[in-house]
Amino acid sequence: MSYNLFLLPFVLGIGGGFQYGLQVSIINSPAEYIKSFIRETWLKRYGSTPSEDMITLMWSFIVSIYSIGGLLGSSSTGYLAVRFGRKKSMLLANIPALLSAALMALSRLCGSFEMIIAGRFSAGLCAGLSLNIHLMYSGECAPRKLRGLIAITASTAVAFGKFVGFALGLREVLGAEALWPVLLAANAVPALIQLLTLPFFPDSPRYLLIDKKDKEACIKAVEQLWGEGDHMAEINDMISEEEAIRGEKAKGLCDLLRDKAVRWQLITLFLVASCSHFNGGIVVYFYAYNIFIKAGIPPDQIHYVSLGLGTTEILSTAVCGVLIERAGRKTLLWKNYTVMTLALGLLTVTLFLQDSFFWVPYCSVALVFIFILSFGVGPGGVLCSLITEIFIQSYRAAAVVFNGLVSWIQLFILGLVFPFIVEGLGNFCFLIFLTYCLTVAVFVFLVMPEPKGKTMLQILEEFNRLNYRGKKRQTVLQQSNCSVMTVTRL
Repeated sequence: MSYNLFLLPFVLGIGGGFQYGLQVSIINSPAEYIKSFIRETWLKRYGSTPSEDMITLMWSFIVSIYSIGGLLGSSSTGYLAVRFGRKKSMLLANIPALLSAALMALSRLCGSFEMIIAGRFSAGLCAGLSLNIHLMYSGECAPRKLRGLIAITASTAVAFGKFVGFALGLREVLGAEALWPVLLAANAVPALIQLLTLPFFPDSPRYLLIDKKDKEACIKAVEQLWGEGDHMAEINDMISEEEAIRGEKAKGLCDLLRDKAVRWQLITLFLVASCSHFNGGIVVYFYAYNIFIKAGIPPDQIHYVSLGLGTTEILSTAVCGVLIERAGRKTLLWKNYTVMTLALGLLTVTLFLQDSFFWVPYCSVALVFIFILSFGVGPGGVLCSLITEIFIQSYRAAAVVFNGLVSWIQLFILGLVFPFIVEGLGNFCFLIFLTYCLTVAVFVFLVMPEPKGKTMLQILEEFNRLNYRGKKRQTVLQQSNCSVMTVTRL
C-alpha cells in the first residue's frame, strides 16, 4: 500500500474530526473570562451591570449556538458532497473555520461579545460539514481489508481534538485571562494545515467512478492512494455497485426516510450511531470532577486527570483500529456496549455509596476509565466505519446527513435538559443511559449483520434479508421502486 493512504486520514482528520473535538473542549477553560468580558462590555455600552441571569443566558447561547451551526453544516453535506465532491467540500469547510477564528480573536479588541457568538456559529458550520465529509471521504478511499481501520481515524481525530483543547486550556499554555481570544482562535491552525496539504490528494475513487462516471480518474486515484499493484478486483466491485445503482442520482433525505429498501439500514444507523450521545459519555464526564475530588485528587490537579481521560480515549480508538478487522464490527459493538452498561450500573451504586467506605471513590475512578476505554474500543471507533459501510453510494450522502442532523439535535437538546435531569434524578440519571446501552447491545447481537470483509453489495444483500423478509428476492427492489438491484456475490 502507498503511504498516501495512511497520510490522507491525518490530512482529513486535522480539518475534520479534530475541529469538532477541539471546539467541544476548548470552550470550557475560558468560561469565567468570557463571562467577565460580557459583564464589562455590557457595563461600557449601557452604563449598568447586567444581571447574573442575563450573563448566564448569554453564556448558554455562546455554548449552544455551536450546535445550531453544526446542524446547518450537517444538513448541507449531502448537496455539497455530490455537487462538488468530497475533496472540494472538505476544503470549503475551512472557510467558516478561518472566519470563526478571526471573529473570536478580534472580539475583545472590538469590544463585542456578539462576535464570539458569530464565531461559535461559524465554527459549528465547519464542524458539522467537515466531520460528515471526513466520514464519507476516508471510508470511500480505503480498500476493503483496511476500510474499518481508515474510517476509525475520524474517531481518533475527534478524541485528539478534545485532548488538544483541554491541553491548550491549561493555565501554563493558553488558559490565562489575557490569552483567551488566542485560545478561541486556535482552530485557524488546523484549517490552514489542511488547506495547504489536501490539494495534493485525489478525490474519493468511489465518487469519481459512481457519481462522476470517470473511470480513468478513479483508476488514477486508486493508484495514487493504494500504490502499484493489481487493484482490479476492488475496482470491479465499484463497477458492480455503479451498475446496481443503474445511473440513478444520489438520493435525498426524504428518499432515505421513506424507502423500504434501506429501512433496516436506517434503523441500525439511528439506534447504533445517530443516538450515540445517549450512551452516557456526557454524564460520566459531568460526574468525573466530583468523583476525582472524592478520590483525594486536589482540585488544581483535576485538569491534568482530565487529560488522562483524553489520552485514554485516543489510545482506545487506536486499539479499536487494531482489532476491528480481526474481531469485526458487530463483536466490538455488542461486547463494549455490554461493558458500558455494567460500568454505568456499577457507577450508580458506587456514587450512592460514595461516603460509606474509603475505597468506593477509587472504584468510581476505575469505572470512569473503564467506561471511556470501552467507548473508544467499541462505539467510539466502530461507528465511523459503520456509517460508510451499510449504505451504497446513492444513499450514503443522505445517510451521513441524517446521522449528522440527529446527532447535533441530540447534542443541543441534551445541553438544555441535562442539568434538569441531573437535578431531578441525581446519580440515578445513569439509568437512562444504561437502558440505551443495553438496548443497543441486544439489537447489535441479535439483528445487525456483520460488515467485516464484505463488499458494499454483499452488505446490501445481508440487509435485504431484513428489509424484504418473506418476499421474492429477485423482485423486491422493483416492488419498492428502489433505484438499485440486488447483486449477490456470496
